[in-house]
Amino acid sequence: MNFSLLAKDKDSEARCGVLSTAHGEIHTPIFMPVGTVGTVKAVHARELKQDIDAEIILGNTYHLYLRPGTDVLQAAGGLHKFNAWDRPILTDSGGFQVFSLTDNRKITEEGVIFRSHIDGSKHIFTPENVMDIQRKIGADIIMAFDECPPGNSEYAYAKKSLELTQRWLERCVARLDATEPLYGYEQNLFPIVQGCVYKDLRERAAEHAVSLNRAGYAIGGLAVGEPTEEMYAMIEVVNRILPQDKPRYLMGVGTPENILEGIARGVDMFDCVMPTRNGRNGMLFTTEGVINIKNKKWERDFSALDPAGLCFVDKEYTKAYLRHLIKADEILGLQICSIHNLAFYLWLVREARQHIAAGDFMKWKTGMIKKITTRL
Repeated sequence: MNFSLLAKDKDSEARCGVLSTAHGEIHTPIFMPVGTVGTVKAVHARELKQDIDAEIILGNTYHLYLRPGTDVLQAAGGLHKFNAWDRPILTDSGGFQVFSLTDNRKITEEGVIFRSHIDGSKHIFTPENVMDIQRKIGADIIMAFDECPPGNSEYAYAKKSLELTQRWLERCVARLDATEPLYGYEQNLFPIVQGCVYKDLRERAAEHAVSLNRAGYAIGGLAVGEPTEEMYAMIEVVNRILPQDKPRYLMGVGTPENILEGIARGVDMFDCVMPTRNGRNGMLFTTEGVINIKNKKWERDFSALDPAGLCFVDKEYTKAYLRHLIKADEILGLQICSIHNLAFYLWLVREARQHIAAGDFMKWKTGMIKKITTRL
């Protein structure tokens, strides 16, 4: 895997580049649609490629491990062949999901013992077997197994958690370096920088991750309950330490505004369930502002979903028709909202790339945030 920087904004830390993988190139900054169980909800792979133009999608180790299971995925030849997606895939290690099972897991030095949310069966994740599971899934970019503490954790707990995450990270690196990919292409590990909202812990975590010299780095444990300004401050702390010539991935973030602010602080990669989850509840992110399509004001609005025409659903369907589908609980409504919102997110990062290259990113960002956060 290779990362090449193409341009850097003169007034911020924003930059654009190209990340080359075995399954194709990823132009950064990039947003990754979340395909938790091997599918981006309500969206076909063909729509992801041709209409949304997603360059990479995300899968989740915890969910894919439980079903369909690594034996099925390995028999299929990996997730790319199983779900008919021939572009890059990144897998989250499952750490966030495991640690969210507060009443059904036990943390030890060895790993985490947990019970499935599906059937209550007992399992264990260790740094070593999570690397093995991600090898079997076949992702191009895999995440280290870490503990994701709550955003409001006390300093003592955050410090203890980080020390465990660092020991686990070293075990992840050792396991990955001692094993080979299963499907004939390179897989790269990204360490995850934790440390809650404590500057010294974030610095320590970033320095430790950099010392392991991996192909890229992730920033985890943000957007988990801490104030937005603290999230931005921690991104700045970490990105002052992470190398300029490696990609930086901010995990699980977030709103369109969060993404633009993250880009301004030097982040290259983002993922979030918001465009599809909010879309399934009738929220549309548009180039003119945010729409709750359930509102009665759209009942007789026969205009296009988005005047910018970001994808085919914007041109073929009206607000009135989409409102009807959502109110009638028709599956097509969920599909249209999901496709549109993902197309919007991918449009937004493409626009950011263009303005970084043109040298006017910060001016554009200020106006764009004001526009896209307006409630219509």
